[in-house]
Amino acid sequence: MYFLQGLLIGLATFAPIGMQNLFIINTALVQPWSRIMITIAIVGLFDMTLSTAAFFGIGALIEMWPLLKLVILIIGGAIVTYMGYTVIRNEASLEKVNTNIPIKKIITMSIIVTWGNPQAIIDATMMLGAFRANIPSEYIYHFFAGFLAMTPIWFCSLATIIYLLAKNIQISHLIWINRICGTILIIYGIKLCIDGTMLLLTII
Repeated sequence: MYFLQGLLIGLATFAPIGMQNLFIINTALVQPWSRIMITIAIVGLFDMTLSTAAFFGIGALIEMWPLLKLVILIIGGAIVTYMGYTVIRNEASLEKVNTNIPIKKIITMSIIVTWGNPQAIIDATMMLGAFRANIPSEYIYHFFAGFLAMTPIWFCSLATIIYLLAKNIQISHLIWINRICGTILIIYGIKLCIDGTMLLLTII
């Protein structure tokens, strides 16, 4: 159950059309399959390292300060809800991104987008921290395994679909992806806020 929940949250997190997905889409549209797979491996690796650091780092803090769980549930839930709202409001596009760049530059760009982006670190920490705080300790690794598994599943699936259907991709398809994923994030975000409120009531 928690593995599937992790998969679903991972899907809702990765699927919206952001800069990483846009880069993979444009790579799949114009580059050979070997270059596509290299790009997926690089982007996916740095995404997974950030997720791992955020998940286990916040878990250690929760164990040190139990009241932090309450704060993370409420604030993290609000952030997840807002993320869902922005995903729905953002306009999906297929604007051209330069994909004819050296492998070393792809690695550098991936590092900057993940570890060099404070907002991405904060969002990942608060989001994963909120879910970790709300999952029984014996199941947290099931959830996180599902979340991590979605990284290669999503990026490979996205690249394969774009590669095979490059001539038939329409902007309306991307818009609906954003709407569905945004709705999923909003539902889970509201649930986290409710759980945090219930925990607060038990403390009071």
